[in-house]
Amino acid sequence: MTDPLGLIGSSGVQPVRPVAPVGPPQPHDPNAPSFKDALIKSLREVDQLQQDATKAVEDFQTGRRDDLEGVILATQKAETAFKMLLSVRNKVMAAYEEIKQMRA
Repeated sequence: MTDPLGLIGSSGVQPVRPVAPVGPPQPHDPNAPSFKDALIKSLREVDQLQQDATKAVEDFQTGRRDDLEGVILATQKAETAFKMLLSVRNKVMAAYEEIKQMRA
């Protein structure tokens, strides 16, 4: 029987070599925004979209606005942004719970 991977030599099993990293490690950019900054920016953007949607609905109801498509678009944008933010929150909480379960 032949060894297609070349792991088994005539004297038995060869030790497995460690895998080398694919590329050099990327240096950390001190000017890059932190996760906290990116999260706060996202929260502010979602809040602004929700405020815009609320204003669009109020303006439509009071007659200051007559484009229903724009109102629907604003509410859909706000809803999609909120769902995305909620999904990110759920992933962060799941990762946190997983880290809590790790034993040192």
